[in-house]
This record gives sequence, structure tokens and C-alpha cells, in this order.
Amino acid sequence: MAAVIVSGQARPKVKLSSQSSSGLTSDCVGNLMRLRLDKALAVGNQLEVEAINGTQHIVLTPSLAAQCGYSMESDPWGNTRIYTSLLGCYVDNKDDTTFNVGMKLRMYRNSPLDMISHDVSQTCSYSRWASREILCDRNYMEVGHFKLLLLDPKGQTQEFKDEHSNINAVPGVSGAEHGIWKMTFFTPEPVAMVLREAEQAGYSAMTTSNRLVVRSPYNTAETYTEDVAGIPMEVFKVSAYYKAPHGLSIVNLAAACPTGGVLFTEDSISWHVPRRVTPLMDSRFRIVEMHMGINGQRLDKSQMAARGYTLSVTDFHIVTEIPVGSPDGYYKSHAPDYQYHITYTVEPMLEVLWRGDDAQDDTRYKILFPITTPLMPQTPHAEDLTVPEDGVFRVRLGSFLHDVELKNITFSTGVLTVEESNARGFNVLEHIFPNGTKGYSLQVAFDADVVLKHNPEALVTTYSLPLVFGFIILPEETPFAHPLDFQVSLQDVVLPTLTGTCDRNRFYVSVEYGSQGRNFQTTVGFQPLTPELAESYGFQDNGTHFSLVMPYTARETKFELFTSHFVRARLDIRLLDMNNQWTLGDLYLACDFPLTTTTCYSNGTITALALKVESVPSLNPSWLTLRDPSCKPVYSDDRFAYFSFPADSCGTTRTFFDNYMLYENEISISYFEDVADNDSPIDPEYRQTVSCYYIVNKTETIAFSYKPRTYDPKAEIGTGQLMVQMRLAKDSSYDHFYEGQDFPVVKYLRQPLYFEVELMQSSDPHLELILENCWATLQEDRTSLPSWDIIMDSCENRDDSYTTTFHPVMSDTRVAVPSHVKRFSIKMFAFIKDEAVLKDEIFVHCDAVICDTNSQADGACRGQCVHPTGAKSSQHHGIKSSKRGKNVQSKRNELQLSLQ
Repeated sequence: MAAVIVSGQARPKVKLSSQSSSGLTSDCVGNLMRLRLDKALAVGNQLEVEAINGTQHIVLTPSLAAQCGYSMESDPWGNTRIYTSLLGCYVDNKDDTTFNVGMKLRMYRNSPLDMISHDVSQTCSYSRWASREILCDRNYMEVGHFKLLLLDPKGQTQEFKDEHSNINAVPGVSGAEHGIWKMTFFTPEPVAMVLREAEQAGYSAMTTSNRLVVRSPYNTAETYTEDVAGIPMEVFKVSAYYKAPHGLSIVNLAAACPTGGVLFTEDSISWHVPRRVTPLMDSRFRIVEMHMGINGQRLDKSQMAARGYTLSVTDFHIVTEIPVGSPDGYYKSHAPDYQYHITYTVEPMLEVLWRGDDAQDDTRYKILFPITTPLMPQTPHAEDLTVPEDGVFRVRLGSFLHDVELKNITFSTGVLTVEESNARGFNVLEHIFPNGTKGYSLQVAFDADVVLKHNPEALVTTYSLPLVFGFIILPEETPFAHPLDFQVSLQDVVLPTLTGTCDRNRFYVSVEYGSQGRNFQTTVGFQPLTPELAESYGFQDNGTHFSLVMPYTARETKFELFTSHFVRARLDIRLLDMNNQWTLGDLYLACDFPLTTTTCYSNGTITALALKVESVPSLNPSWLTLRDPSCKPVYSDDRFAYFSFPADSCGTTRTFFDNYMLYENEISISYFEDVADNDSPIDPEYRQTVSCYYIVNKTETIAFSYKPRTYDPKAEIGTGQLMVQMRLAKDSSYDHFYEGQDFPVVKYLRQPLYFEVELMQSSDPHLELILENCWATLQEDRTSLPSWDIIMDSCENRDDSYTTTFHPVMSDTRVAVPSHVKRFSIKMFAFIKDEAVLKDEIFVHCDAVICDTNSQADGACRGQCVHPTGAKSSQHHGIKSSKRGKNVQSKRNELQLSLQ
């Protein structure tokens, strides 16, 4: 019992009676003195108990306590009970009726220097001794006998009471001269010991004024186990020889104490004690008294009934029934394998008085028997109180015993203590219930970062809150955890909204983000909206919307139909959830844009523009011809074909009616031998009628005067200048251009550069500007090396992984003759050699050709990349190891064009 950890607070030295003081209470319960220490006194302290015997203070070690009739019971929170047998070694016994018990309690926290002591003194009166008293305490068995038998010299037995029998046989004191001489233990084989040997073996034997007492710890060499009516019992039997001046006495003593006999159900405890303890009695007997108690204190029938206790007798057993959870016991939490369990502990007492049928001797049998149930699994009950429309998880978990404390919660993002959780706004609360148990509640908003979100359907969000509650059990601080996962589905998704408008030349698209922000991929046509593509279309984002501005001629648009005066173009935009392959929003915006596809000139020239429409998706515009298959486009790309021809050529028909002449031709697909079979169109026929009306007779009134001339007019061959300019546009709309003061223009790697080359001061529709060669150099000198080809033989450089792109030119308020303008774009690059940038500037040069569309010229005048020949060697190839690299500056000092 020394150095037993119990609870305590510092108290002054006091002397106690049966009244409570300083958290200590002592009282007398039958043949025991009981001392109680409440948990307020015990928490955190070491306890050392000393027995006071006159002037002696003896430290009660666990073995000495069992030998001398002291026992102690503590619950996990420091509530402690110390029992002392009134026949104990160090009790001041006066005539077996008055008993003075003294003890000193020494308590300290960290060291004996920090000690607080309490003196305890209690006087008990008890005279209802039976002939034989048997006491079964938690750590020892005690038997006391009232009478001694005397053997006279003739061998006759007589009653004897020794006037000197109050000599106590305690360790260090020999009783051989006037007291107990020898003890014989039956195991059941006899083992004889003198008193000193018995004391050294842990036994105690003593005489009082009227009684002889022997005490044995459990599980000694001289005790044995016996099954009595199915109940395991530990037994010791001994014959004590007493030496007195008048002769020698011998007393046969026996004690048997149960070590089992408890049955458990979920709701009750059944404690079985044999009705007939055969090691103690040989003849018939009857039960005179039978009492039940708790913690050494008897209970009357009304007290038992109030608590639900029953005491009954069967043919073989005395049965005590105790409900699990009765107020006289306590629950305790445990966590084997980190799982929550509880036990219930209670200490019943049974006291029975037997009387033999053929004798007047009584036997009082008293058992103090602490009982603890097996571990009972307790799965905490989780209650989901969430109202989805409130947007907050509300969960409750319980119930737990009072010795459980919530320490932390593991969320999806990590572990937070209770304090940290509350600081984050998660609102963790403890709730105490009327029955003394507790529970915990937690609130977490759906938009917290610890909540996981996914969308099983486009309009539905599932919010998941995975949790692991981390608990400890006090005072041991044993950890355990309980995982939970709560889910709520809510139709709360607001999808993005698309709107669009058009003007005479462009689409304007606005996308308002939904409740989930920009969690989608945007496709324009069938192309993902890459950063490069977005920049070319004026992408702007303000956090709640993004917008695009696209010319209707952009590659991502579709032409649905066209007439001689307008074209209907459509822009398809889709917002896709790529993880689930959902379409979150789409916009199909179709508008009519002014477009003159046929122009009739007064000199008899007809120009026509053919467009690739959506209904003929496999059409290659370069396959289109007029009625005469030799009349091919003067310019074509993958979406447009441009024709220019005299009204009296290419199979054009003329029809007269009223005062008009109607010239008609037709643009259709020409099937010719050099078109591979796998390129043959499988789409519907493409036919476009080209019509021009001319007035046959028209009278114009003019005023003129006649002056005879002296010579006939004649044409003279002369020379003149044609002006061509090259400009850098700010975006793909070609509406705004950089001015001279803007150069050098800073661009980053792979950003698009939009160039426009225009024939100036000419309105002749028979002229067409053709870009024959364009290249870039490091120096302003157009012949310097190194250089890189951009356009070769009127086509893009096919050796370049970032191919040059030609852009169609339509007639509008600025462009009167589309054939006088060429537009192309390239991706920004730099010259690099051996991984080093040679210079942070580039210069762009072009050679242009002005062609007469009425002539059947060869070479560049066949049209801008009408018959692409692919990449070939150029006079401008310089350092061929040069390649594109980091972001540089583009500079224009003077853009030069070579004219042939």
C-alpha cells in the first residue's frame, strides 16, 4: 500500500473522529473501521499509510497490510476507502468491545519534502461477536474463534479462558511462552510451523482477551482452491496450539472465501455464494441472519428495493442481484485496440449468520467482494442534424462517460485541436446530460475548406465532411478515435450563363460564371480556348464574367448560308466539365453580316467570292471553278475562293430581256485527275450562281463644246509609282494599327503578330497584290544574315513548325478592293544559336508582286498560294541552326517592299 497513487490537495494536519473533515471521513461498519478519502483530496498525490501502535508508526506495505488486516480500494479518480479489521495487528483492543484505530496518512506530490500529513483516530464499539467470525476481504482471509479447548494431563478437554491471552502475535514478538506455540496448516497435507515461521511466511496469529485470530493473504503456499457448489473458493485450514501455565490448548480454524461465482448479463450482475460452505461446516445448519451491503455497509430492505437489489436463497446458493449502473458503483471508460468500451464496478457485501442444528455455536460469515464487469463495447451514436438548406453541417456524437475528453478532430485538411476548431469557426461544444454522461456537437459550414465537394449531377453538389474525433480517457490519458463521414446533397449549382450579340463585322460573347466559378473548359467551334486563342480574340476577365470579340471570318465560325449581299455566320461556344463530360452551357449565335459576294464593274469585269458553307464540310475551295474548268480562283484558302474574270469569258452566258443584259456564270466543284480519290467530296453538290445586270440602252445628258483638234491622239508608254505599305495590326480585327511612335513593340514568345500589306492609291479591280516572299532578319538590312523565311513562293514556309496563317480580306468601309490587301499572321520568335539569343530584335521584310488579273501570267501571279509547292531553298537562308527562343522585341524602323 506504500507509494500508492491517489488524489489529494494540501491540507493542514488534523485529527479525525467519525465526522468528515478535510475530505476524510471515518466510521465503523460492524467488525471493520472504514476510512474514506474523497477525490478532491487525492488527485495527483502519492499516499503513504502508517499504522499507529502506541508510540510506534508502522508503514503499511501491501504485504504487511494483508498480514495485519488492512485493505484499500481506490477508483480511477482517487476516491479511496481504507478498511481496518477491528482484530487487526495494530488496533488498541479493550476487552474485545472497544477498539481504537489510529493511522497517519502522508501525502506528497513530487517528493517527500513536499509532504502533507493527516492523523486519523477512530473508536469503534462492537460486541456482537459470534463464536466463529470469518472475514473475506479483498486481500486477506481472517478467522476468529471465541473459545479455546484445554488438554489436561489426563487428556481430558475442558473450557479454558487464559487471563494472559491478550498478548498479540505480531512480527518481532514471540508468543511461545504464554501464547500461540505452533501452527499446523492443512494443504490438505499437514505443514507445521512455529509462530515465527508462520509470521515470516506472511500469516498472522494472535490472541485477545476472548478470541484467537488467524489471518492469511490469498495465494500462499498453504492455501488451496476448492470448488464448492460450482463456485471456486480459496481455503486455508490451520490448527493453532496455545501454551498456557495450566496446559496446552488447540483450536481448529478454517476460512473459505469465494474467488468467483459472478454471472453477467447486459443489465445485471448475479453474485453466487455457496449456501453450504463445506470447508467450514460438517453438520446440518440453518441460516439465522442474512444481509446485503455495499462498501462494507449493511442495507435494509427499503434501501435494497430502492436500488433494485435482491438477495435470495436457492437449494445451493445465496444469490445477490445487482443492476448494472446502480448508483453505488461507477462506470469507467477503456480503449482496447483504440475502441471505446466501458466497465461497471461495484463492491457488494454479504453477511450471513449460520447456526448448527446440534450446537449452539454460531458462525458469522462476511465477504467484501469488488466486482467489475467485462469490457462492454460502446459504439458512440452519431446524429446528423444537418438541414441542407442552411448550408451548415450540424452533427452530434455521444454519449460518453464523464472521464472521456475530446482532444482533437481530424478534418480532410489536417488535425485541429478543439480550441483551433473553434477559432476556425467550427463551433465545437460539450453537452452534459442529466444522467452524468456527455456528448459533443460540431457545426461546419458547407463552404469551409475542410468540406469536400463533388457533383454527381450537373445541378447537384454533394458535400462530404469526413471526420475523426480524437478522445482521451482520464486520468490515464488513454487515446481512442471514432471516425465518421457525413454527406449532404443539394441542388444548389448555378450554371454559367452565355449571351451574345453581333454588329456588322463581329460577334460579341459574354459568359457569366456560375456558383462554381471557372470550373469548365471553353470551346470555340471545336477548338479549346487556349491562352493564345483567347488573346487573339480580345479575352477579358473581371472575376465574374469573361468576354470575347471575334470577327465573323474567324476560323472557328461556321458559314450557314450566303447571298450576293450577306452571309449568315454562326459561332458555337460550349462550356464543358471535362471530368464528367457534361455540357454546362452552350451558345449558338447566328447573325447576318453584310457581304458583297458578286461585284459587277462597268468595264465588264466580274468578281465573285465563294464561301465554304457548313452543309459542305469537306469542300476544298481551291477545287472550285467557273463553268470553264480552266477558270480557277485567283485566290483561295480553306474557307474562301476569289474569282475575277471578264464578262465574256469562262463560259459566261448572256441573256437579254427588256432593257437589260444578264451575264451569268456558275461556281461549282471541278473534278480533275490530280485530285486523289480520298479527297473526292462526298458532300452535297456545291453550286453558286454569279449574275450581273447591265442596262442595254441608257441615255445620259451631258454638256460639251467642240474644238477641232490639230492632231490625232495616241497612247504613249510611260512609267509611274505604285505605293505599297506594310503595317502591324494590334489584333485579328485589323481595325487598329501600331504607329511609328509605338515601335519597338514588345511581344512575348508565341504571341501572334498580325501583318497587313496594302496597295495604296489604286482603285483598279484588275490589279491584285501578291506576297511572293517574306522573311525576318536580325538587322535592318533586308539582305543580312541570319534570316528566317516566313512566306516562300507566295505560300507559308512549311519547314516552320509555327506555320504562317493567311487571313481573308472582305470589302468594307476601309477596304474598297480586297485584292489590293493581303493579311497574314505569325507567332513571335527569336533567333537562337547554341541556346543563346542572338539579339532581342527582329525585322520583317516582304517582296510583293502587283499582277493584272486579266492576263494569264505564270509564277506568283497565279494567285496567293493557289498551287502551293511547299518549302524550298531561299536566297534568304542564313544560319540554318538558328531557331526560335525566348521573348524578344519586334522593331520596325522602315518596312521595305521589293516590287517587281
